[in-house]
Amino acid sequence: MSVEDLLAHPLLWRGGDGGSAGGAAIATGFASLDHYLPGGGWPLLGLTEVFVERYGLGELRILMPALAALSLRAAAARRWIVWVAPPFVPYAPALAQHGVELSRILIVHPSAEADRRGIDADTLWAVEQAVRSQSSVAVLAWIGEADVPALRRLQLGAEVSRCWTVLFRPAAAMQASSPAVLRFSLAGTPGMPAGEPEPAHGMAGIRVEIRKCRGRRPQSFLL
Repeated sequence: MSVEDLLAHPLLWRGGDGGSAGGAAIATGFASLDHYLPGGGWPLLGLTEVFVERYGLGELRILMPALAALSLRAAAARRWIVWVAPPFVPYAPALAQHGVELSRILIVHPSAEADRRGIDADTLWAVEQAVRSQSSVAVLAWIGEADVPALRRLQLGAEVSRCWTVLFRPAAAMQASSPAVLRFSLAGTPGMPAGEPEPAHGMAGIRVEIRKCRGRRPQSFLL
């Protein structure tokens, strides 16, 4: 392998790139959020974990601009954006309104049974297969408990496959260790509606707390 080939490798981290492996990031669509993330957007080469007190708080709205952009890539390459075990039925008109190409969305509902440790092995297996399949540009999954070996496999799979992998998890799981390159929590401010399963316009009232971010310090701010 020549020096030029080595420098062009997507998994090579360069000290001046702000922590983003090979600059592999996609803009979030929110300038204030891009400011705090290495590479100016969501890291595509690695695992992202989003922690919420309750689902429907805004965890999909924060991803909509990036999902819309990736869905165009998926359509051009005949690849997929895979949703694994979503807690709500995705609201197709709202996704389309945000520019998401609906024909490239694939929804997977694994078994809901968990083992004695509370880990849903079927869901984790489905996520790993989707990530490593080379047929997905992004995988979104909703999981509860997950052990470190399983998360490490997802982290490595996302790096190798260049697949944006996002896990939505309950806030209680935030205390456990993880190899994810980005971990952040979302919290609503007083006055927010009790639940909102479908994506909607605007992000007023959402507090983002970046707990772990490769190449940057933790931050907390309103979006």
